[in-house]
Amino acid sequence: MPEFHSCYAELFESLEKEIATKGKAGFGPANEQAAFNFLARSFYGADPNDTKLGSDGPKLVNKWVLFNLHPLLVLGLPRPIEDGILHTFPLPPFLIKKDYQRLYDFFYQNSTPVLDQAEKLGLSRDEACHNLLFTTCFNSFGGMKILFPNMLKWVGRAGAKLHSDLALEIRSAIKSNGGNVTMAAIEAMPLMKSVVYESLRIEPPVSSQYAKAKRDFVVESHDAAFQIKEGEMLYGFQPFATKDPKIFDRAEEFVPTRGEKLLKHVVWSNGPENGTPTVNNKQCAGKDFVVLAARLLLVELFRRYDSFDIEVAASPLGASVTVTSLKRASF
Repeated sequence: MPEFHSCYAELFESLEKEIATKGKAGFGPANEQAAFNFLARSFYGADPNDTKLGSDGPKLVNKWVLFNLHPLLVLGLPRPIEDGILHTFPLPPFLIKKDYQRLYDFFYQNSTPVLDQAEKLGLSRDEACHNLLFTTCFNSFGGMKILFPNMLKWVGRAGAKLHSDLALEIRSAIKSNGGNVTMAAIEAMPLMKSVVYESLRIEPPVSSQYAKAKRDFVVESHDAAFQIKEGEMLYGFQPFATKDPKIFDRAEEFVPTRGEKLLKHVVWSNGPENGTPTVNNKQCAGKDFVVLAARLLLVELFRRYDSFDIEVAASPLGASVTVTSLKRASF
């Protein structure tokens, strides 16, 4: 939590300087740099800027992710190129081999205790390092890259009243806990927690899921049933469930005060929000970390600012958010 504060204080300071000189600042690139620095410093105890990697981490990760996800992305290129090439043929891995090696070297050099433990468990250091890179860059960094701008978009559009309420709640809870951001303080922020859950509900950061049926079973909706056979491939589109009007009142609206009563229907993590990941289900193993990181972003934002204004544009992954004003805390 202190490392998150440090990294995102750097982010907000950079946004303030850019707004002061240019009148606006892109949130995406600054967020990606802060997210990568946070993950590297807090998980591995290494500041990328003090290594050969420098500030290149986000750029290298984005390039690598593009080579993995290009069949799913809509980049706005001419249809013959996008559908005929990017959505049909895999891009050759040799084009990013050197970039991937730079990321691998950073994680290998800064993961000695974890790699030692992996060897004790019968996993090679090489394989363990690839797994560390994947879970840090693809899962954690990738999630923060998509979720944080999306959440900022919904909170920004909600307006000054919500901003004022969040600022009052967050600052009061921190003050009541000795001026520190602690888990106890965070648990005393019901509106902030509700805003995070609502952000995950209205726009799940990973909207598509795939799985192969391991046995015959029946999938039921409100008014129909579907027989699924063993071996069939299933596709799930999260918003069909998280914006179900029979479950959620004003399902298409961002309702920051929705609370926690319907959390079993908030399935952004490929399972109920009040459920727990196990080896026997496909629920996101990092679901609690995702929620905590999203909460910390709102805490850092509203302990520092009374309100903010944004502009939003489309992006292949999540939203492209430009911050046009940041109103410093007045109390």
